[in-house]
Amino acid sequence: MRLDIITIFPEYFAPMHVSLIGKAVQRGDITLALHDLRTWTHDPHRTVDDTPFGGGPGMVMRPEPWGEALDEVLGGRAGPGSAEPGDQVPGRPHLIVPTPAGSLFTQAAAADLATAGHLVFACGRYEGIDARVADYARGLVPVHELSIGDYVLAGGEPAVLVMVEAICRLLPGVLGNAESAPDDSFGGGVGPMHGLVEGPSYTRPRIWRGREVPEVLLSGNHADIDRWRRDQALLRTARIRPDLAARLPASTLSARDREVLSDAGFAGTGDDVAH
Repeated sequence: MRLDIITIFPEYFAPMHVSLIGKAVQRGDITLALHDLRTWTHDPHRTVDDTPFGGGPGMVMRPEPWGEALDEVLGGRAGPGSAEPGDQVPGRPHLIVPTPAGSLFTQAAAADLATAGHLVFACGRYEGIDARVADYARGLVPVHELSIGDYVLAGGEPAVLVMVEAICRLLPGVLGNAESAPDDSFGGGVGPMHGLVEGPSYTRPRIWRGREVPEVLLSGNHADIDRWRRDQALLRTARIRPDLAARLPASTLSARDREVLSDAGFAGTGDDVAH
């Protein structure tokens, strides 16, 4: 996968050279290019922002440097735009614009974007990027305006770090154990933990400061262990993310699942949820 990141703070992305993503970059599984937006400014002060039309607080990023940056970074790889992340054309980039006004970035979105061969990230600052930039880019490539949560950051850089990690860890060879991803919270679309947050995990020593590892995990009975892990995931989801528990399809729940959810205060899921 190729990643191009356009930002006024290229140094912000030093973390992309460490851990699993950094190793993938070193191996060449991920090609990373950082671009300073100010490269495409033409005044002595390298200005990238201006006051908003119509008044109001803050500053807005000017369209001129962004237009030139996208023209150069996209180069000849652009094609007809599309709003669907799963609608892939080999070699065509997808532009991702982090914004609190965007659609929610989810594990499903990460999985779709992981199938693209080239992602370009536009890191806004201040009150955001002039809206005409995204409109212009939609004529060239698929554009995804995405939010990582219902809060506001100082800029798009931290959101890009989050999205890159979520997307790239799904690429073949990035994780040491390829079977880890489907068992993640929100992971995979298949498997016993789909739609649930993960339950607790334990390792050695067996007893730590008077607290023992649950006996079932030491039993060697894999069926019992799998059942315990699903029970714990159901309980934690019901307690911490009742919105997810409420969306569990009733057709996927066993009698035991329903019993666990009932003990957690849920009388049903899907269309008949009550808690």
